[in-house]
Amino acid sequence: MPGSASAELQSVEALLDALPEPQRAALRSAYAEPPRAYHHFGHVLEVLGHYRDVAVGPGWHRPADVLFAVLYHDAVYVPGRSDNEAASARLAEEHLARWPPADDVDPARVSELILLTARHGGIDRDALGQGADAEDARRFLDCDMAILAADPARFAAYDREIAEEYRAVPRWLYRIKRRQFFKRLLASDRIYLSDHFHAALEARARANLAASLAGG
Repeated sequence: MPGSASAELQSVEALLDALPEPQRAALRSAYAEPPRAYHHFGHVLEVLGHYRDVAVGPGWHRPADVLFAVLYHDAVYVPGRSDNEAASARLAEEHLARWPPADDVDPARVSELILLTARHGGIDRDALGQGADAEDARRFLDCDMAILAADPARFAAYDREIAEEYRAVPRWLYRIKRRQFFKRLLASDRIYLSDHFHAALEARARANLAASLAGG
């Protein structure tokens, strides 16, 4: 089942297959509504790939909690809404109550991790505390931000997909807000909070962001 030591090493699809079929269907249905250009279930699969990379590398302290946070972190996503993360956290708790996993999972910790994603780009790594739980949080957030270090073509596609999701926002306003976000990331001491992701992805992410800003 999700979260066991053996599940850490399974493929991404095997992690999903371990969920009860009704839960898996409900989860995919949540990510399909409303239609999304980027924050659909494909994004979850990408983040799960990074989750597995950590599992076979430095490892997770509480893998099951992080796994469910990955699965549900964007389950509710309406562009422009400020409560998406809170709604996603509630849905995760509801599903965990309806389909309790065989392994120990702390719904409160799952919710806590999901809520942290509302603060991407504004979290001081030391503010997350010390110890294994704090490192789980840093790596989880970095998994979600790994797209910033994708190859240039994939990064450009991601940027277009986000723009498409915010198509209802006036283009001039969207561009201002997006550039402000990228500039804030570049001005930060580090984009990736964990040493694992910082070493692997920081330089590529900064290059992508700088190129995007230079291109207007």
